[in-house]
Parts: sequence; C-alpha cells; structure tokens
Amino acid sequence: MGQTIVTDTGFAPDDWNGYAVPLAEGIAANATAVDVAPSDDVAVLADALTQLTMIRVGFPSSHDGRGFTLAKRLRAMGYTGRLRADGHVLADQYAMARRSGFDEVAIDDALAARQPQDQWMARANWQAHDYQARLRGRVA
Repeated sequence: MGQTIVTDTGFAPDDWNGYAVPLAEGIAANATAVDVAPSDDVAVLADALTQLTMIRVGFPSSHDGRGFTLAKRLRAMGYTGRLRADGHVLADQYAMARRSGFDEVAIDDALAARQPQDQWMARANWQAHDYQARLRGRVA
C-alpha cells in the first residue's frame, strides 16, 4: 500500500527514498534517518541529531498521542531536520502535529481516500486558533 505525504500545501507523493534504522536497534555511525516508536526514549538521540536528516515518529493508533510529545521534545533538543509523523494521524490532528514540530504527516492511501485533501487543508492554518499561544500573548 502506498503513502501520501500531507504538508501545509496539500497531498504529495513521498519524495524521500532513504533508509531509516529503528531506534530500538541503536544508531549506527552512518545512520541518517531513524524510526521512533511511541515508547522510545528520544534522549538517546542527543549526540546524533546533527547527523540525522529524517526522523519518523510512528503513530500506531490515532488514539495514541505520545508521538506529539516526542516531536516537541526532539525540537526542544535542537533537532532541525525533517520530522515526519508516520501512521494513523487523522485530519483533525494535523494542526496538533504541526504545532508539535512535525514538518509533514505520512498517511496510507486508504486514509487519504477517506479523508481527502480538503479535510486536511481545512486545518493547514495551524498557527491560527492556537489558544495556548493566545494565552501567552503571541498570536492575535
């Protein structure tokens, strides 16, 4: 089954063709991408963040929000590379994914058919309607 990549500009095919190492297997000296499971401790990536060009955080279920926390933590640790939410993220969760630090969301083609691009684009203005930022006085 294929994947569709969701960004603020809409649906796109997956343009990444690299190889990701599961974090549970450890980070090899030449690894440039890693797959992170919701239960992984991303602190072990601290010394490898500058060598990684892609981190994919798995979402085994749309009810499991641990990936959002991991994304926020990775960005707080200084990761500036491509950060992808991979799996069962729903259109209603897109704004949260972007606010957490994800650059993109990878969904399977079946979900893309059930939740077409317009449903995702309705949430693409993720910086608006951020009540936490409004409370801190950062968004009008």
